[in-house]
Amino acid sequence: MSDIIHLLPDAVANQIAAGEVIQRPASAVKELLENALDAGATHIELIVKDAGKTLIQIIDNGSGMSDTDARLSFERHATSKINNANDLFCIRTMGFRGEALASIAAIAHVELKTKLHDAGLGTHIILEGSEVKSQQACQYSGGTSISIKNLFFNVPARRNFLKSDVQEANHILEEFYRVVLIHPTIAFTYHHNGKLIYQLEKSNLKQRIVNVFGKSYAERLIPIEQETNIAKFNGFIGKPEFARKTRGEQYFFVNKRFFKHPYLHHAVDNAFQELLPEKSFPSYFINFDIDPKEIDINIHPTKTEIKFQDEKTMYAMLRSVVKQSIGKFNIAPSIDFDLEQSLNLMPPPVNYEIKHPSVKINPGFNPFDDKNQRSYSPPKPTEREQHNIQNWEKLVNETKTAAVSFKYIPQEKQQNLDEELNANISKTINYSFFQLQNRFIVTTVKSGLIIIDQQSAHERILYEQFIETIEHHNGVSQQQLFPQTIVFSPSDSELLKDLKNEMALLGFDVNEFGLNTFIVNGIPANMADENIKHIIEGMLENFKKNLMSLKVDKKNNLALSMARNMAIKPGKVLMLEEMQNLIDRLFACKLPYQSPSGKKILISISLDELSEKFK
Repeated sequence: MSDIIHLLPDAVANQIAAGEVIQRPASAVKELLENALDAGATHIELIVKDAGKTLIQIIDNGSGMSDTDARLSFERHATSKINNANDLFCIRTMGFRGEALASIAAIAHVELKTKLHDAGLGTHIILEGSEVKSQQACQYSGGTSISIKNLFFNVPARRNFLKSDVQEANHILEEFYRVVLIHPTIAFTYHHNGKLIYQLEKSNLKQRIVNVFGKSYAERLIPIEQETNIAKFNGFIGKPEFARKTRGEQYFFVNKRFFKHPYLHHAVDNAFQELLPEKSFPSYFINFDIDPKEIDINIHPTKTEIKFQDEKTMYAMLRSVVKQSIGKFNIAPSIDFDLEQSLNLMPPPVNYEIKHPSVKINPGFNPFDDKNQRSYSPPKPTEREQHNIQNWEKLVNETKTAAVSFKYIPQEKQQNLDEELNANISKTINYSFFQLQNRFIVTTVKSGLIIIDQQSAHERILYEQFIETIEHHNGVSQQQLFPQTIVFSPSDSELLKDLKNEMALLGFDVNEFGLNTFIVNGIPANMADENIKHIIEGMLENFKKNLMSLKVDKKNNLALSMARNMAIKPGKVLMLEEMQNLIDRLFACKLPYQSPSGKKILISISLDELSEKFK
């Protein structure tokens, strides 16, 4: 039998590695930004077109590369960060594997320009699918510029699996956040489709968070600062009252490297215990400064997962640090001594004689002595007060008479009276519906019982209503007497711009009003305007969730998101008339038995099934 094992060509091996390292355009952005940081850049510019599918370009003023290093950087496992296995446990740089550029070059058209600052000429390299097309000298100012064009051009199956431009752009924005938040001393610029998204100057950490997420965050942040013999913690957490209903704005960094860790996330949640509403998530931006020997960052190709040697100790310390900051800066009552003038006590003059306070008493005072009692006569009531007193006395006397007066009624007659009373009540109140645990509506039918999930039922009603409104363009807008100005996160702002036309069909009148700021002039006529920001934020969060879990078009997703956000929630007490109206509207729907997300709306229990339970 002939030998069947052989070595893969470098191009194929690089494509396999690219499948692990470069999963989407955002992965390439992450790797290139980290390379720019390792090069010592003080200003980094990110340029993206079509959510990275057409172009990703990183320009930095870092150290640059020589001709040889520039060519060698595209080889697999070519790195300047480590020389032996022990170096893996002393890493403080962002990259070290030497896989990123080789993986990117295997699946894209790559153009590199780089120059050492003290060199006369730079290097210009062009690659296509790991193949070097040209390398020649060029004029360049210093630093590095790398362009990635037509990502996944030779792996069409991977390109077909990419999401919409909005989703991919949000992934790129998230990777951008993970880098810029923990490096506030470096200036960043981000352009997407020729539009400036961010221009971040050098600052401190708090100012960087405010510049990224908006001015409102200046009053939301609580500082964290604690140093132990194991690790140093610093950063910020969000105040409990600003917690969000969905996960987001939760960032862990170790030695300025972003990482995910559900166990440590639980430590922060536990520190906020009993301070947050149900199913709410706090914001946090926390950096762990720790000896690299105490962690292992080489357990995942994307380096977003980290293993601590003693996770239980890290959990306890993190929880303690967060609880301490909450108590010190937010929960404990405080007094502003600068504003409270009455507390500005002047110190006594020099040689001032301090006297002990004394209390004077009368040892002969007797409170039971009639001589010490004062005679008191109440004032004479006015005519109106006298009239009110007489009315109250009359009411009390009638109540006493009714309470003690009774007469014996025979049992047979009492039963007839009860039946007559019940008959009269049933004429005005319908007892065929009742609410179970403020979540389900139970009603009787000829065959048995029907139990309806009130939230799913309302979602179905609202969903079909919104779909009809969008399709027929008959949404009515209720103009606001006082238009509201709302600031959203950059990712939500981009999504809101993309949904603006569809939201207008429902009755929303929303216009841009500056960077990440919108003014709401009108809302759908049947919508309460108590908290418009909460309604729109909830709709956007549901829309993003549906993008990940459901394959529906934009209009259906919007209708589903609005329905889920506005539907009545478990715990809502419903009157009999409201239950009747809900059921009538439900059975007028096209699909009354299934919610828009595919869940059951109602179940039926026959009399035979009930009888079986009592055997």
